[in-house]
Amino acid sequence: MNAVPLSEEELNTIKVGEAFTMATVLLVFTVVILAVVAYKLFTSPDAKITLPGGYKFEWSPK
Repeated sequence: MNAVPLSEEELNTIKVGEAFTMATVLLVFTVVILAVVAYKLFTSPDAKITLPGGYKFEWSPK
């Protein structure tokens, strides 16, 4: 592989916070989805949730 060093102008255009921002967005979406699932499970008398990937959750208070 022939690596070519970046010029000063190209080095100055690199933004270092992009990975941190993307990780934060994914974390927020995950927490929101889990909160909605938990809310549905605990507020319904008989709740059944099927998520992609074959995950199934059921809530039936006794």
